Amino acid sequence: MSSNTFGKLFAVTTFGESHGPAIGCVIDGCPPGITIAPEDFAHDLSRRATGKSRWTSQRREADVVEILSGVYQGKTTGTPVALLIRNTDARSRDYADIAETFRPGHADYTYWQKYGIRDPRGGGRASARETTMRVAAAVIAKRWLKEKFGIGVRGWLAQMDDIAPDLPAGAGIDFDVVESNPFFWPVAAQVPELEGRVNALRKAGDSCGARVDVVATGVPPGWGEPVYGKLDAEFASALMSINAVKGVEIGAGFASVSQKGSEHRDEMRLDGFASNHAGGILGGISSGQDILVSIALKPTSSIMLPGRSVNTAGDEVEVRTKGRHDPCVGIRATPIAEAMVALVLMDQALRHRAQCGDVGEVKPRIGRRQS
Repeated sequence: MSSNTFGKLFAVTTFGESHGPAIGCVIDGCPPGITIAPEDFAHDLSRRATGKSRWTSQRREADVVEILSGVYQGKTTGTPVALLIRNTDARSRDYADIAETFRPGHADYTYWQKYGIRDPRGGGRASARETTMRVAAAVIAKRWLKEKFGIGVRGWLAQMDDIAPDLPAGAGIDFDVVESNPFFWPVAAQVPELEGRVNALRKAGDSCGARVDVVATGVPPGWGEPVYGKLDAEFASALMSINAVKGVEIGAGFASVSQKGSEHRDEMRLDGFASNHAGGILGGISSGQDILVSIALKPTSSIMLPGRSVNTAGDEVEVRTKGRHDPCVGIRATPIAEAMVALVLMDQALRHRAQCGDVGEVKPRIGRRQS
């Protein structure tokens, strides 16, 4: 299998390359009756898009969704939903100089080794452009999850380079602030510092990494599988499939290493859990708490600083990447991470309904209070 399909019951297959004529996806297993129109995709696609601020790549794509199938009179029919977005602002000439060179930190060499051929234009299939269709598919998933269960999926940039949000201990995230700036940053007063850091990176021809956190609220207890289909494993697999992601944490994540068992365990009372170090997942199954996941994104590999590499002829060469690139890919990764979390939850909801839909609500059910 070529592994271009994600999910079991809500299966999303993406296709297309960064500089091809179009990108698209087919969603198989979409429940019927979901109200959807082309304009409903605009908000989340705009959040992901490049060229919307000076802090990301200046490639400007219209990202207009064409619904090719699976929707009739504004509602999904239960048949495969096919979505298409035309590429309108590709500049393939930017990649002419590196068509025969493997860029350090990119998938050029590994694609060459796997297929014996590669599309060098904008990274081809390995480009973050492919994630546009994940965000589009998740628009449908988010709507269904919200309507059926009241589930919300929200993310924010939790670190850029060595800058972390200046939030008081225990303070919640104000998503109005997050959505008010192009960094998805939860502290408005720090945005000028982020702008200064990006400007400095651009001047130096360099890049930096980032951390993105996502919370899913309203998820019922019982979703996931106890062994091979663990909910946290599904999240890890889905989030690691995002370009540039090099690490995933659930709940306390690696901080668990320095915690004692008496601290890490989330004690229970009928009105709620005392903490959420487990990130809302116990034994691979949702606990009813907020689901907390985080991703670490590597620094952008396409930078202006020269670096050593090898070309297809086997010669050692110096490479400098031109074109329109993000100084920090994490700046626009928030809606992509949200999308993958929503797609996992959509698939899990349908899988749970298929096997355990007759179980119903089991008593006792612990409340949602969290300290």
